[in-house]
Amino acid sequence: MHRAAAVARSVKASSVLRAGLRQHAAARSFSASATARLNSLSTYTEDEEMLRESVQRFANEVVGPKVREMDENEMMDPAVIKGLFDQGLMGIETSADHGGSESSFTSAIIAIEELARVDPSVSVVCDVHNTLVNTIFRKYGTKDQQDKWLPQLAENKLGSFCLSEPASGSDAFALQTRAKKDGSNWIINGSKMWITNSYEAEIFLIFANVDPAQGYKGITCFVATKDMGIQIAKKEQKLGIRASSTCTLNFDDLKVPEENVIGEVGKGYKIAIEILNEGRVGIAAQMVGLAQGAFDKAVPYTYQRSQFGQPIGTFQGMAFSIAKAAVDIESARLLTYNAARRKEEGKSFTKEAAMAKYWSSVVAQEVSGNAIEWAGGVGFTRETGIEKYWRDSKIGAIYEGTSNIQLNTIAKFVQKEYS
Repeated sequence: MHRAAAVARSVKASSVLRAGLRQHAAARSFSASATARLNSLSTYTEDEEMLRESVQRFANEVVGPKVREMDENEMMDPAVIKGLFDQGLMGIETSADHGGSESSFTSAIIAIEELARVDPSVSVVCDVHNTLVNTIFRKYGTKDQQDKWLPQLAENKLGSFCLSEPASGSDAFALQTRAKKDGSNWIINGSKMWITNSYEAEIFLIFANVDPAQGYKGITCFVATKDMGIQIAKKEQKLGIRASSTCTLNFDDLKVPEENVIGEVGKGYKIAIEILNEGRVGIAAQMVGLAQGAFDKAVPYTYQRSQFGQPIGTFQGMAFSIAKAAVDIESARLLTYNAARRKEEGKSFTKEAAMAKYWSSVVAQEVSGNAIEWAGGVGFTRETGIEKYWRDSKIGAIYEGTSNIQLNTIAKFVQKEYS
């Protein structure tokens, strides 16, 4: 396989699994497997089935035993992050020449879903790194920038996407971080808030305004490294996805060389708008995996515990609730993969991404909450891990565009179509 040979030249495969995944990438890999759980999608390729199986194995065997400890400690185990890199899951769409797996966007979505089924915290680490950070370098970076940064991001350095600020959340273009030209450098001052991966990251994409008089047209994207002087001001203590770091960052005369501008000066707004559509499909996949994980943990219990002479899952009230959850998960999955396929085919997918992100977050909250009730008192304890899915689900309605922002986006498309 010529691409397998390219991989061998560009990077040492650090695990048998990673090498196997890259071989499958030659036929557009990263995949799915037939499992006992409910999964009726018929649009996966054979290679995607194989990817799903590989990621499931990694998630169950490597991530699974660490989930509760990471949640309790509110800290990602470095071995898990290293494992993501070792398995080739941090450069899924990156070319083999840059050390990546050279696979598809749908492959990234499959990996995100399967990781979330075991731990949504680990899933979002992989999601942000792939769908936001890597994609920006691939789509907007120069060849020199790609040659410099993509191999690092594929091999061992975690990336972080720095857009949100205390005064700019849903209104992302109200950001106050400033960049001023100083010879051959840009000097950045300001702060960012709610930044995923920021505690462990070494490579940061920072959005700053170089000309506030131009409004959003002054926003520019810069790449910086932690050792340039990025300050981790505060690590948030959160309700859910607690192992995933979310920090406030401060920039105090952060000096960034002019060659570290991604895209053109003043085009950061365009990058942010376009890239967040892809990110929303990733979050949708995370929520689908979360809902499936809660379902998988709780439903078997309902057929093992008997009351009044029969398994509680066979009582009509419980059975109907489980059936509805199965339908809701599948509908969210179909919306998510429809958006992913449209993106891959070069079709418009903004409305579809908003639909997938909105509905998946709704389903994740409802299914994970019901899963606690299905398991009763046992589900309310931290020991089972069911309640963690419910805590983790709430963020789906908030980050990468709130549910109201998604509904607003969908409504605009409907108005355009019918008015």
